[in-house]
Amino acid sequence: MRGLSRTSVAAAWPCSAATTRRSAGSFASTALGSRCGRSLLSPAPCGWRPTDSSPSGSMILSAAISITLLGLLGYLHFVKIDQETLLIIDSLGIQMTSSYASGKESTTFIEMGKVKDVVINEAIYMQKVIYYLCILLKDPVEPHMISQVVPVFQSAKPRLDCLIEVYRSCQEILAHQKATSTSP
Repeated sequence: MRGLSRTSVAAAWPCSAATTRRSAGSFASTALGSRCGRSLLSPAPCGWRPTDSSPSGSMILSAAISITLLGLLGYLHFVKIDQETLLIIDSLGIQMTSSYASGKESTTFIEMGKVKDVVINEAIYMQKVIYYLCILLKDPVEPHMISQVVPVFQSAKPRLDCLIEVYRSCQEILAHQKATSTSP
């Protein structure tokens, strides 16, 4: 056996595990042993060589696990959004907050003077029609023109009935803000 124990022969066998099994301290072979022309306990069956126990294999495995964990942490920290909120204060502006799975928060604030309107837009995405809420920003040079369209709830993608409720609330606040800003 050249210094190998029975357990290392069974564990390092390159063929499928279904072809060998250990029973009561001895090994039983199926058609694989006869196909190779040797028994399972003879040295070097089917081109098998003893496993290399050098540290390079474990270092590669450790590096692969580390890279995978770093990728997962990066995904949770920068990509996976758990919650999105929209806060409108009629005299100040609109605040959009995205909370990531890692606990990180990203906040965007738009002054009310820059907001032209809030609308529900529709788009074709992956062979279906989706609806999303957008904030239309005024052009600083020409106030009656739109300079930018800012989508809201990009990750959550709420249904149309939810968007309609949010839209109506936004329109009430914007109408109240316009009424107070035009009155002396």
